[in-house]
Amino acid sequence: MTASIETEVVPDELKALRVEIDGLDAEIIRLWQRRAEVSKRVGEIRMANGGTRLVLDRERAILEKYRAALGDDGIQIAMLVLRSGRGPL
Repeated sequence: MTASIETEVVPDELKALRVEIDGLDAEIIRLWQRRAEVSKRVGEIRMANGGTRLVLDRERAILEKYRAALGDDGIQIAMLVLRSGRGPL
């Protein structure tokens, strides 16, 4: 009898979790796009004031922040995040 109860509960839980994942994905996409917009604007302001296109110390700090929080995969994620804001090198 326990197996049938678990079977009935799990599909509902699975559906709810998938709905939550869909919401999280939408939020990640929204934040990713906003971050890229802000990053591009920072670059425009920096270059308009005679600065360089890239600030390597800043990029290294971002890479390290992602690595510290997410492990080695964080570096790959950070590289994609950085690229979305500044474009390919």
